[in-house]
Order: sequence, then C-alpha cells, then structure tokens
Amino acid sequence: MHYLAGTDSVHTTAAICDYLDERATGDDTVTAIAVVPADDPTARRDGDEALNVAPVRLATVGDVATERRSGPPADTLAEAAREYDVDEIVIGAHGGDPDATRELGSTARRLLEGATRPVVVVPIPEL
Repeated sequence: MHYLAGTDSVHTTAAICDYLDERATGDDTVTAIAVVPADDPTARRDGDEALNVAPVRLATVGDVATERRSGPPADTLAEAAREYDVDEIVIGAHGGDPDATRELGSTARRLLEGATRPVVVVPIPEL
C-alpha cells in the first residue's frame, strides 16, 4: 500500500506514525508531506521538523519519503494523493499546534468532503 501522511507539526506526525506503525509493513510506502505557507519561516521550520520524525518513527516501513509543499492544505494534499496514486490519506483531526481547537479542523473536513480515496483522521493527543 501507499500511504500519504499530511502533517503540519511534530505532534501530528507522531500521531500518524502511531497509526501507521500498526499497519504499514516493509512492502509499503509512506509519503509524508508538510503543507506550509511559503512566506512563513517559522511554519517552514515546523514543517521540516515534522517531516524529520517520519523516517525515524517508520524505520520498518519499506520506503518513507518526505517533502514540503505550499498552498491550501486540503487542495495540496488531494493533489499529491492523485499525483502519487496513494491508497490512503492519513491526517490529524486538527492542527498539531498545542493551541489548536480540539474540533475537526478545516483541512480534515475539506479532505473528507472531497475524498476520492480513503481518508483516515487520527486524533492528536493532548500535550
């Protein structure tokens, strides 16, 4: 299987990796994508840190690739899912920022509404 992990923080990546750790095998591929504003150095740094977590936490998965993209998060992740023809999209329920609301976030909602493939929404643990 090919999984697309959409992230914006270390906390979101960790929650996604917890989910994938029980499912992904040495035959699978995970592409982790951080979608961040191009003009925000802090967000770019946070995105890069989030991406650094995936290969370490998913060391037993066959192939783990990471990349940073800019644009509207839901649209950017949907485009990447089509581009890579992934089997499943895995995202956090809301932003990984400790101050984020605990309700379903706008990115998750938009991806679910326009999904053309399975989307798994994982809870982000309280910090």
